[in-house]
Amino acid sequence: MNEAGCETFVSDCRIRAAAELIRHTWDPVVLSALRIGPTRRSVLLDRIAGVSDKVLTGALSRLVLRGLVRKVKDDLRRDAAVYELTELGTSFAEGPLLELGRWAADNQADLSATC
Repeated sequence: MNEAGCETFVSDCRIRAAAELIRHTWDPVVLSALRIGPTRRSVLLDRIAGVSDKVLTGALSRLVLRGLVRKVKDDLRRDAAVYELTELGTSFAEGPLLELGRWAADNQADLSATC
């Protein structure tokens, strides 16, 4: 605490680190879509309305690099891969991200009024 009794927040605080996980518009959507289970990119492309192939590929790459998603070979097709949540990704998607979605749904009217 500082002299005025307030917390000092720094640029590398934990809140900023968590907010980085949802900074890109489609990343939390992809994480939510993967909560269903391991999925091929083509299925994700169909499942997520409005996302382009390029944007989905970028989101998957970022999420893999952050350790939230892993890419594994598809047992049914040699030339394909599936994406799945890691343990870290599952804890984020089923914890804070799910709660954020619930909060947004509960407050949709108030949030829409401010747009």
